[in-house]
Amino acid sequence: AKAGKRAARAKVVRAAVKEFTKMPPTVKPGVVTGQGLVDLLNYAKEKGFAIPGVNIVGTSSINACMEAAKKAGGPIMVTFSRGGGQFIAGKAADNTDDAACIAGSVAGALHCRAVAKLYGVPVILHTDHCQKAWLPWFDGMLKANEEYFEANGEPLFSSHMLDLSEEPLEENIAICKKYLERMAKVNLLLEMELGVTGGEEDGVDNSNVDSSRLYTQPEEVWEVYQALSSVPNGNFTVAAAFGNVHGVYAPGNVSLKPEILHNTQKFIKEKLGCATDKPVFFVFHGGSGSSTEDIQYAIKAGVIKMNIDTDTQWAFWDGMNKYQKKNVDYLQAQIGNPQGPEKPNKKYYDPRMALRSGEEEMAARLVKAMQDLNCIDRL
Repeated sequence: AKAGKRAARAKVVRAAVKEFTKMPPTVKPGVVTGQGLVDLLNYAKEKGFAIPGVNIVGTSSINACMEAAKKAGGPIMVTFSRGGGQFIAGKAADNTDDAACIAGSVAGALHCRAVAKLYGVPVILHTDHCQKAWLPWFDGMLKANEEYFEANGEPLFSSHMLDLSEEPLEENIAICKKYLERMAKVNLLLEMELGVTGGEEDGVDNSNVDSSRLYTQPEEVWEVYQALSSVPNGNFTVAAAFGNVHGVYAPGNVSLKPEILHNTQKFIKEKLGCATDKPVFFVFHGGSGSSTEDIQYAIKAGVIKMNIDTDTQWAFWDGMNKYQKKNVDYLQAQIGNPQGPEKPNKKYYDPRMALRSGEEEMAARLVKAMQDLNCIDRL
């Protein structure tokens, strides 16, 4: 009887899953890992689109990401920062040795795995900048991945980022290679950073960095490519700096130079003597506020993912703010509104109402981002 119930539940789950007609056959609805992830990134590079990598802070923003992907008909990357993970666990939770940062990130990933298939889109589970001082967070997540892999045959997350750009190049590469050797055993992809993304975001402050460090050289990317390509089953992306800055600034304050990525691809192609014009998977940090022209030109250079945080944060807040302004007369007390002094206001101050308005605005902003990234109708 128990076996019958399990089969019935499995049948219900399978009924909610649909097959994609445009995607590689390894890419299924739900969380994408391993070969499916590599095939998805190759498909993006081949077809000339990039996937939005969206920073989240809770289930509402996670769900808004998947809602946008469902509306746009494209894949999405849900990205956990160290601070975002801690927020999911709760700011009062014990964070000794990054325990809350780890637990919250894992909890968010498990939520995503529980519901992602219901949206019928491919979801990449990723974590953002991890500098050297934050490696305990990274180690904790790798342990969770290894345990999940042992039980399920795939990692919990799809990929993780190491940002050791503040360290000497040789040390950056050596640490990344060491971690990729471990990650490759459980089919995790590594994102690494070269150069520095300017501005400030979630505890990473490069506001006063020397401007020369905002631009990566082709020779540096080649060193990374050689080292990480030597790792058996190792898959990686490179966040090469080309003037990127976190946040949104007035025109003229940010000078993006995506031609750096084009020159780097050409340089490495010549070194490899390969047929492909874009041997490197590039990612684009600091995407909020960027012009459509710069975004499109970067995609042509092999950018397969663009981070977005500042714009989606604003959209979520703007949605809640609009809700408050629209219903302000019903949000001043539990009882009493324009309909009468004894009329209850519970349905207006229910937290889900304002949160839902935030989700809707965030999803709408993400659909716009997916249009800019050519990530529409790709399934």
